[in-house]
Amino acid sequence: MVSSTRSSKRVMIVARPNRSADWGANVSVLLALAVPMLGIAVFFALLGAWLILPFAGLELLALGIALYRVNYKLQYRQVITVSEDSVCIDKGYDTPREHWQLARQNSGLTVTAQRHPWDAPQLCVHDREVYVTLGEFLNREESLKLLELLQREIRVRASGSSALREF
Repeated sequence: MVSSTRSSKRVMIVARPNRSADWGANVSVLLALAVPMLGIAVFFALLGAWLILPFAGLELLALGIALYRVNYKLQYRQVITVSEDSVCIDKGYDTPREHWQLARQNSGLTVTAQRHPWDAPQLCVHDREVYVTLGEFLNREESLKLLELLQREIRVRASGSSALREF
């Protein structure tokens, strides 16, 4: 998902992966599965098949851990802030874990064409020393939207199938 906010002195572009459900919806799914599963497990345990209880619990625990890890991974975001004199890129989950600040007049956008018509183009903001890849988790439409937003703010320095090799 790509969104942008424009103010008088800067543009902030936020790119994040698509999330089909938030954490509350995942907990609802987990509870909807847990209630009947544990009900059936308790029924069979009362009939003497008590060994089903730990396996039902482990199954729910594994599903809960998987849902949590996927939800956490989908919290990732990239924030590109373009001001009059700089381009700041922050990448991270809850807080920025990686930060780059490039001078706007020295920065450029490299667009590497997709290998297949369904793939998204690879985007890279760079200056003379640093290359920062953007939107690698986006689908084609969202990557093209990010490209359009970045083209308004940053000059395209290279484009094509071998764009990264030219620099």
